[in-house]
Amino acid sequence: MQPKPNKAADRLPHRFIFLLSLLGLFALAISNPAAAREPGAAPYLELQQRDQQVFGIGWRLVTGNAPFCARTAPAIGAMLHDAAAYPDPAAARAALAMGGDIAVQAVAEGSPAALYRLPVGATLTRVAERDLAASFPRSTPVWRRLAEIEALQASALARTGAVAMVWREPNDQSVVALVPGVAACITRFEVSGIGTRAVADGERVVIGDRFPGFGYPEEEFAAAIAHELAHNVLGHRAWLDRNGRSRNHVRATEEEADRLAPWLLANAGYDPAAAVRFMQRWGPRHDGGLLRKRTHAGWDERAAAIAAELPAIEAARNRSGTADWSRGFRRQIGG
Repeated sequence: MQPKPNKAADRLPHRFIFLLSLLGLFALAISNPAAAREPGAAPYLELQQRDQQVFGIGWRLVTGNAPFCARTAPAIGAMLHDAAAYPDPAAARAALAMGGDIAVQAVAEGSPAALYRLPVGATLTRVAERDLAASFPRSTPVWRRLAEIEALQASALARTGAVAMVWREPNDQSVVALVPGVAACITRFEVSGIGTRAVADGERVVIGDRFPGFGYPEEEFAAAIAHELAHNVLGHRAWLDRNGRSRNHVRATEEEADRLAPWLLANAGYDPAAAVRFMQRWGPRHDGGLLRKRTHAGWDERAAAIAAELPAIEAARNRSGTADWSRGFRRQIGG
């Protein structure tokens, strides 16, 4: 699904956009005597687990499909966060054993960050030869500092293909490393307090903290994330901005994202048929029935359209060993 344009919301990074949901979790913890003995710990740990889940799936999708994406950039496979962006920075640091404000929230399996043993929970002290404490004091608005650090890292990777990093591990050992990047389709993956929704905005895939896919088998959850990534790699938001967001236009982009999702899954090492299974599991309960949105086909129609892509994916893989959607996928709308 694609959100309507919202310039203010577009600027919010993953730690800030989650705050409303996190506050709700705090309220639940206060009402629970067991949680009250460790105030604030459970919500942060739950968020970290969900970030790791979404980020890990996203990493497989963006690196597996990098050969076919029009826009790529080198990435190391680590997700950062800033304690200052939480309602209570001291509680965040304590709950997640952070030795400072800027730390690692998630690391993708098999990524350069994982190969160089950058651990979840490590506190970053230097990036691209810049001392973070000296160069990046806490900012107003709170999200700006992390955005600037991530931009510094991206710039180093773009210039040299690697980024120099110094971090302190949870045991307080300091590590210096030059971490190389690998090509990835340009999209960030975030968990936020948007409930059961999942959206794409051209640069990010944002998964709601109560999205039902968290309880699904990984391949089916990956299918939902692949659908949102498809919006980004196909440039749907920009196309809608140019051509208008009529009901028919939005429906066309949703149908196209449905059909591309199994191709993206195949290149990430997932079963492309998982996209059909996701729709069959999610649709009967969440599609809306008689109240379904007219910007989307019914879940059964969507499952059938996805299934129709599977023979083409198999044929492409038999020809070249990959599901090259840049050549084998039929577009419904202009790029």
